[in-house]
Amino acid sequence: MSLRDIDTLVIGGGVVGMAIAYGLARAGERVRVLDGADDAFRAARGNFGLVWVQGKGLDKPDYARWSMASVRRWGAFAGQLTAATGVELELSQVGGLQFFLEEEELRAYAQKLSGLRDALGGDYPFDVLDPQSLKELSPHIGPEVVGGVYGRLDGHVSPLRLLRALVQNFHQLGGELRNGVHCSRIEHRSDGFHAWTDGEEHVAGKIVLAAGLGNRKLAPLVGLEAPIEPNRGQVLVTERMQPFLRHPSGRVRQTGEGVVQIGDSKEDAGFDEGTSIDQLAYIAQRACKYFPLLEKVNLVRTWGALRVMTPDGFPIYEQSAQYPGAFLATCHSGITLAANHAGPIADWIRGAQPPAEISTFIAGRFDV
Repeated sequence: MSLRDIDTLVIGGGVVGMAIAYGLARAGERVRVLDGADDAFRAARGNFGLVWVQGKGLDKPDYARWSMASVRRWGAFAGQLTAATGVELELSQVGGLQFFLEEEELRAYAQKLSGLRDALGGDYPFDVLDPQSLKELSPHIGPEVVGGVYGRLDGHVSPLRLLRALVQNFHQLGGELRNGVHCSRIEHRSDGFHAWTDGEEHVAGKIVLAAGLGNRKLAPLVGLEAPIEPNRGQVLVTERMQPFLRHPSGRVRQTGEGVVQIGDSKEDAGFDEGTSIDQLAYIAQRACKYFPLLEKVNLVRTWGALRVMTPDGFPIYEQSAQYPGAFLATCHSGITLAANHAGPIADWIRGAQPPAEISTFIAGRFDV
């Protein structure tokens, strides 16, 4: 593929960028993805693998609708990838649980979910569970857990297998992925968008910025804004265990390989993607209250990673008014929203009407 023989240039080869690039290539476009070096800040490093609805959009029903739309597309999306690549994504959509150690916290959360369900006209399936009902779904739950919430649409997947399948099928569809490159400059000219990586020039009719935290510097080059900041999350991983946790939660999940991921820290730590003993101890102690059997289990890995967060926590999807054909896509739920990115977002970039749910997800909302 020559430097100018492309329709769309996607900057960013994480889950967001690859899902969009896959959707474009599947529709017949000639696509090149420019991905950074291994030392770049990558949200995917801290990914928890959730395909999740519960609790999303409590203050913004459009985000709940957008998340539900993607979750409902996920089965077909995963099936297409597995059929094309043979990669089993370990998708499970049997529902997800949130656990509570305080009655007041559970009541407040359930009340918020009820309000969101009303705002959505009843289309928001969840159940509040007492300890006995919760134990029927999750028998190893600890005695300190006072109850939980079961989200019927929730689930999880292997993010590593997902990314592998996206890259593999993208290549099968004729897409080109350039790894270890840094985009330093973008210009719009009469023949399209010109981007430079380490002295190499790339030209395309359209350009998609999906570079995570890198979008903050790239967006102004095409007349867009990306007011995003890093938010650190830390994760613990145990040794392999016999299966005991069928339903994932936002804080503890057991993967298809048998290891248990423990997480959900949220820290304003700037661009420090390291770990801290106090935060790791806190999330470990909380997990042991949920599941006392974890107390004797060995930990084998820990890591920190930076989420991509806007001021209100919701995505930005926008086409440049100044330079039509330049698109910005940034969010912190790349796994949940992958099916939407490969579907309606890719369709929008190809010329379809933007999905109704994203009409308010523009950067201008922060100017008020």
